Amino acid sequence: METTPQADWWRKSTVYQVYPKSFKDSTGSGTGDIKGLTGKLDYLQELGIDIVWLQPVYVSPQNDNGYDVADYRQIDPAFGTMEDFEELIRELKKRGMHLMTDIVVNHSSTEHPWFQEARKSKDNPYRNYYIWRDPAPDGGVPNNWQSKFGGPAWQFDETTGQYFLTLFDKTQADLNWENEQVRQEVADLMIFWAEKGVDGFRMDVINLISKDQSFPDDDPATVPGDGRQFYTDGPRVHEYIKELYAKVFGPYNLVTVGEMSSTTLEHCIRYSTPEEREFSMTFNFHHLKVDYKNGQKWELQPYDFAELKELFTRWQTGMQQAGGWNALFWNNHDQPRALSRFADDGKYRKESAKMLATTLHGMQGTPYVYQGEELGMPNPDWHDISEFNDIESKNMYRILQERGLSGEQALDIIRERSRDNSRTPMQWDASGHAGFTCGTPWLKVDRRYKEINVQSEQNDPDSIFAHYKQLIRLRKQEPVITDGIFQRLDEGHPQIFAYARAGKTETLIVVSSFSGTQTGFTFADEFWSSRINSQAAELLIGNTVQTPVWGQTLELPPYGSYMWIIR
Repeated sequence: METTPQADWWRKSTVYQVYPKSFKDSTGSGTGDIKGLTGKLDYLQELGIDIVWLQPVYVSPQNDNGYDVADYRQIDPAFGTMEDFEELIRELKKRGMHLMTDIVVNHSSTEHPWFQEARKSKDNPYRNYYIWRDPAPDGGVPNNWQSKFGGPAWQFDETTGQYFLTLFDKTQADLNWENEQVRQEVADLMIFWAEKGVDGFRMDVINLISKDQSFPDDDPATVPGDGRQFYTDGPRVHEYIKELYAKVFGPYNLVTVGEMSSTTLEHCIRYSTPEEREFSMTFNFHHLKVDYKNGQKWELQPYDFAELKELFTRWQTGMQQAGGWNALFWNNHDQPRALSRFADDGKYRKESAKMLATTLHGMQGTPYVYQGEELGMPNPDWHDISEFNDIESKNMYRILQERGLSGEQALDIIRERSRDNSRTPMQWDASGHAGFTCGTPWLKVDRRYKEINVQSEQNDPDSIFAHYKQLIRLRKQEPVITDGIFQRLDEGHPQIFAYARAGKTETLIVVSSFSGTQTGFTFADEFWSSRINSQAAELLIGNTVQTPVWGQTLELPPYGSYMWIIR
């Protein structure tokens, strides 16, 4: 097949992210499964979803909830069978929906047959599938790189007397992309799934696949000083992605999104500009680090609102000017719930959830809805470290105490930062375990499930679910949301985020309050006179019953958020 630039059918689409372990259990095992997802496709279709992103369901020891793959071509029995997966694809296609699957190829599980062979001897044919180095002269680790889950990024192998690289868990061995055979294996396994009818791939931490082959020590005086500068957006990464495009993405007309760890705007422009022939779009996480003290995930501070707005603005304008494409998101399986981080998950939960949605869905890019976000699911209450399942959280609970924090101080940080905040079971109804399972759930259900669930929201025209449904529909109806030029309007207002999207014949305006008090906002004279004059604005969507009276000065209620269009 001839390689051609990807069609842009996904630009008006909305993606729904499914964390399969927590979505719907069809068997009573306590763990979600593929059949559970298939049984809920009508719900996703009603919401207006075009693409379902299914996280890893491959064979795995589940040390990192499926991101440690032991067989890339088989379904883990915990999630069902290959027949279940094929049925899921058929049912999606019946509804005009697409499946995007997660591919984890920066690393594999140490239980993968490739690694089991590689560790047998230094001359094993699979040895070069992974990254091995001799000990340092003192017998210690080859360099001072740190794992993203805590501790050294190297594990010692007794059999061969060498260390292997693990940028994440110690059971996740980094693959050696310098080896052409590894790159061909990756292309082949992706073709395997594309041939089954998969329409796209989300590629896990894909910008880490190219390492500086000198493997130098990092300077501890730099921030963060953990080695990431030597493997993030590395020297051959764009070459490797272009190779995958030529072999897989282009020929199969796939929608692709690269998860970019600690990346830069400049690299993401290259990753997502169509002429470069790499990805359809990219995830970046800078806006979700604005509450990291000194840039450190495990140090808490109130989020920096000015920085949040600046980052959104920089990525919107930068990608737009260069022809790149954003993946828009507040939430995913690796992040605490945005509702609890950036707004009010108590008194103004409903207004806050709608406000965050409106703010994001008016921007340019493809929006991602993470399961439960459309219901306003908050972070759950955590009482004890024993309630957590996440390997990163458990590791950091120990490490934080080793750094001198008390158990309660460490737990306070884990409560705020743990990935388990977003992994609690989906809340379907007010029955036991929120209708997720008839068994014992693998992770606890949030106590508020009786009021926050699909059943209570699905038929309520004023619900958070209904608001998301309307936003998703507007993206398909209003071309300016796809193509309009982004312009920041709030000029540093301490409580308001406001922006315009300027099209050829219309202007979209979004004004959102991130404050729990009534707040005034005035459009700048220059913008008001040049773009609006005396034209009436049509309210496309708002999150309160009483809408501010349209004018140059607006009075917004707590967490008020509104989208207008001037035609």
